[in-house]
Amino acid sequence: MSLFKLLKEDVDVVFDQDPAARSRLEVVLTYSGVHAVWAHRIAHACHRKKFFFLARVISQVSRFFTGIEIHPGAKIGRRFFIDHGMGVVIGETCEIGDYVTIFQGVTLGGTGKEKGKRHPTLKDHALVATGAKVLGSITIGENSKVGAGSVVLRDVPDHSTVVGIPGQVVIQNGEKVRKDLDHHKMPNPVSDRFKQMEQQIVALQNEIEQLKQGVELDDN
Repeated sequence: MSLFKLLKEDVDVVFDQDPAARSRLEVVLTYSGVHAVWAHRIAHACHRKKFFFLARVISQVSRFFTGIEIHPGAKIGRRFFIDHGMGVVIGETCEIGDYVTIFQGVTLGGTGKEKGKRHPTLKDHALVATGAKVLGSITIGENSKVGAGSVVLRDVPDHSTVVGIPGQVVIQNGEKVRKDLDHHKMPNPVSDRFKQMEQQIVALQNEIEQLKQGVELDDN
């Protein structure tokens, strides 16, 4: 595929994902996510030709103007959409498939100073919501979603939804996941666990009260 056609697709996907987009001119001139992806495609081409310094300069200039940092070595597929984008960080060995969407504040990072593949892989149609952190050489499966603010440290199967810290799968088993994530309606496994603990504490308190009453009756 030609570079021009690839850049055109980067504009087309905005209209698929963002209802606020009004015209191509507006997208081309004002969408920082599009600018960052375009700059990365040029930087990545330089990186592949081993012009590492030039590639790094392009990525840092893009970071200065867009607030989005994408390492030139990251591999990004077609129709990649960064919504808003400020604070997004994408590491060197990330591999991002086609039709992937991420929101502002997302980190696709590593977990240390290990060599080799140390950043996440996002398969086709994955979605990572606002402020989520996906860390390490893990895979987010096809059509899977990461909820806002989640921290994901393990692989996520295809057609799954992950929420919480650490991230836990809450929807799985091949269920089709749509790309209209309602962030405020996501299940919260951490909160559910606290509720279970509260119920157990109340049950224990009741048992203790019953035991106390039994001891008092025996004394009498």
